[in-house]
Amino acid sequence: MDVNKTINKDLILREKLALQRTTLANQSTFLSFLRTSMYFLVAGLSVRNLLQVENSLILEIAFFIISFLIFVFGIYNFIKHKKSIVDNAKHIGAYQMEYYQ
Repeated sequence: MDVNKTINKDLILREKLALQRTTLANQSTFLSFLRTSMYFLVAGLSVRNLLQVENSLILEIAFFIISFLIFVFGIYNFIKHKKSIVDNAKHIGAYQMEYYQ
């Protein structure tokens, strides 16, 4: 019986660590979306000053729109995966009660 409790505790710990790694990966992915969005925002802000291009206003607006879309998609992606992670946390099993006893 003692071996089963040890195995169950190891299983729970492994599953919890996997969930934490997945959560950190989700946060890292969101920060990557945020960084990319900010790059496009900075590009939009600096197009008119750095380049002497006709219709630079159109390029600025295009960069701003792309930046906004990447940011919105990043938020959507983060929330969708966070819900999935929370739903999967329920599937660790009934071992949790044995672990805390």
